[in-house]
Amino acid sequence: MHITLGNEPVPITVDSDNVMRVGNTRVTLDTVIAAFRDGATAEEICGQYPALDLADVYAVIGYYLHHRAQIDGYLQERNKTAYKIRQNNEDEFNPAGVRERLLNRRKRQG
Repeated sequence: MHITLGNEPVPITVDSDNVMRVGNTRVTLDTVIAAFRDGATAEEICGQYPALDLADVYAVIGYYLHHRAQIDGYLQERNKTAYKIRQNNEDEFNPAGVRERLLNRRKRQG
């Protein structure tokens, strides 16, 4: 029996915001790698995110293990970006006193 070995493409797509997603789903690479780092198996990850294909999750984990430094760099940049966005949102929409403002608004309406 002869088996032809080929190069399967890594099931990672990059959306218009430069976010890496697994397969043709909205599940981010960040999500799958975080679950894997937390000890989840590929099967458990697919159980948590039914849109994922088991073979895609295995392929992504394998790619991560072979390119850890590159993916870790991407994940660090994503964390920095998320932190900046969070800071900008908190500056623009200050969360301090939100509860009191909402309670006062309810009293005025009530």
